[in-house]
Amino acid sequence: MRTCGWCTTSRSELSGPGSAHEPAGYALLVSHGVSEDWARFARTHGSWSAPDVAVEDLLVSLADKVWKAKRVPDLEDRVVARLGGPPWETFMALDDELSRLAAEADSRLAFQGSYPTSG
Repeated sequence: MRTCGWCTTSRSELSGPGSAHEPAGYALLVSHGVSEDWARFARTHGSWSAPDVAVEDLLVSLADKVWKAKRVPDLEDRVVARLGGPPWETFMALDDELSRLAAEADSRLAFQGSYPTSG
C-alpha cells in the first residue's frame, strides 16, 4: 500500500494540534494541478496574524476556526476591519453568521470523527 507524505505528516492533526498540514497540504494541492494562488490557502490559513495577510486569507482562516466552533476575537476583529462599513454593523452581521455556522459544528465534527485516522 502506498502512503502519501501528507497523510503521514498530517493525520494526527485531524484530532489534535499541529501545523504540518499547512505546507504539506499546499504541496499536495500543487502536485495535483491546483494553482499556487488557490493552494496558498492551505499554507496560509494558520498565519492570519501576519501583518500583510490578504482579506481572502483571513476569511479562510475564519472558516477554518468556525468549522470547529472556535471563535477567535482577534481574528474576527481583523476581518471586521478589512470588510469595511460601520464596524458595529459589520461585526453584528458577521457574528450572526459565525454563530449560525458554529452551531452546526458538532454534527460536522462527529461526521469527521466517524472515519478512522489511522491504519
